[in-house]
Amino acid sequence: MLLSRTYKPSIDLAPYIRRFYVFEAPLPEGAVIEDFLLAETAFVRCLIRGDWAAETSPGQWNTAGNVVFFGANSRPLRVRVKGGFAVTGFAIRPRGWHALFQEPHVSLADKMLPLQQMWGELADIMFAGVANADDDDAQLFAMESALRERIALIHAPEIDMQMARFEAIARTDSTIRVEDAALDVGLSMRQLERRCLATFGLTPKAVLRRSRFLDSATAFRGFSAPNECELDALRYFDQSHMNREFRRYTGMTPRTFAKAVTPLQTAGLKLREESRLED
Repeated sequence: MLLSRTYKPSIDLAPYIRRFYVFEAPLPEGAVIEDFLLAETAFVRCLIRGDWAAETSPGQWNTAGNVVFFGANSRPLRVRVKGGFAVTGFAIRPRGWHALFQEPHVSLADKMLPLQQMWGELADIMFAGVANADDDDAQLFAMESALRERIALIHAPEIDMQMARFEAIARTDSTIRVEDAALDVGLSMRQLERRCLATFGLTPKAVLRRSRFLDSATAFRGFSAPNECELDALRYFDQSHMNREFRRYTGMTPRTFAKAVTPLQTAGLKLREESRLED
C-alpha cells in the first residue's frame, strides 16, 4: 500500500514550488513495482529508503543516486522499485524555473539526473537534512532551507508572470487553442513557444496536449468530478483518437489502462489534483 502526504510550501516559496510530498510503501523485501511517471512539471526526489530505477532507454534501467532531478515528461517514464521505499520531494512551478536552474528546461525534459549536476554540494546538504530528519516537518525544513539558499545564489529575475498565467491556463483550460492562449498571456506565438521551452520544457501545444490527457486521466481515476460541459470538452474525437493519446502517454490502450494497477502514477494524479484545487 502506498501512503502519501502532501504539503503546501511556505508563502515565500509558493511562487517556485507547487507542492511538497512524502511517499512511503511498507512492502515486503521481494516485492517489485513497475509503473510509469508522467510529470507535467520538473520535480526533485530524495530517496530515503528503497531501490529505485528508471528505464532511460529500452531495456536499460538506471539510477541517479539518492537525490534525483526529473525533468517534465513528454512521454511516460517507466520506473521500477524493489521492496519497501520512502521518498520525499517537491514539484517545481514553471513560473519559478529560472530562480532554481540556470539551464533551459527543454535541455532537461524527459531526463533523470543527479541533482548534484545542477546544484553541486547543496544537493548533498539538502539530502543529509532530509535523511536525518525525525518527521515530515523536519524534512520540509531541510528542503525549504536548501531552496532558499539556491534562490539567493542564482539572483534570478522576478517570477515570470506571463508563464504563471499560461500555467494557470494549462491547468484549467487544457482544450484552449494555442493562438488564444498566446493572446491571453500577451505574447506572440513565437515568444510563447520560446518561453515555454525555457520554463515548461515543452512547446505550448505539447503542454496543453499533455494537460488535457492528465485532466482526462484524473477524472478517469475518480480524483476529479468535472461537470458535463467540462467533460464534453475533454472527450476525444473518436475511439482511435483516444487510443492514440493513451498509447502516447501511458503506453497502453484505454482498456488496459482501466485494469492496470498504477500506484505511483495514480499517486501523481492525486497530487496534481490536490495542488490544482489550491492554486
